[in-house]
Amino acid sequence: MDKARQKNLPAEERRNVTVEAVIELAATTNPGDITTAAIAKHMQLTQGALFRHFPNKEAIWQAVMSWVAERLMSRIEKAAKGIKSPLEAMQAMFMAHIDFVSEHPGAPRMLFGELQGAKATPAKRLAHALLKHYAEHLYELIDAAKSCGELPSGLDNQAAATLFIGTIQGLIMQSLISGDMEQMRRAAPGVFAIYRRGIICKEFEG
Repeated sequence: MDKARQKNLPAEERRNVTVEAVIELAATTNPGDITTAAIAKHMQLTQGALFRHFPNKEAIWQAVMSWVAERLMSRIEKAAKGIKSPLEAMQAMFMAHIDFVSEHPGAPRMLFGELQGAKATPAKRLAHALLKHYAEHLYELIDAAKSCGELPSGLDNQAAATLFIGTIQGLIMQSLISGDMEQMRRAAPGVFAIYRRGIICKEFEG
């Protein structure tokens, strides 16, 4: 976005552009090393212009986590909507999550960075809330799958949800390490198929 146009952006749009700039920077820079000066430079603005919309760096990070949480949950919920089979809905969520991260590789780096931090910042609380909301959505689908006979009644909901999220995180980490975000998309269908076979095991029958 050119500098002249940025000067005329409404306040809310300017905040969104700032958040997107941080996520873009996080795709190639350690989130802990991203300064407000670097953000302003990336946006071709002064730090003064940046702080007209955010009181401090912590507020920017909080806005970033809110952006990630809202858009990720919207993406996965939309993907699962209208799918009658709970297991198929879970697969749609899995693939939608992978697609989201592939499009915004800075998002998981920001999320992991906040969760690893020692301080209980507003951004970290948002990251925890995102994971809690995500898990609760999975619990609902797992219960529905049990009710319709797609999953065994004795399956541990928390363990199944933890494995679902952890499997995605593993794919993300491997792609970030390799520098090939498309690796996730290539691997995701086969990985989910293995996950699915694991949770439908009859050994979990109650």
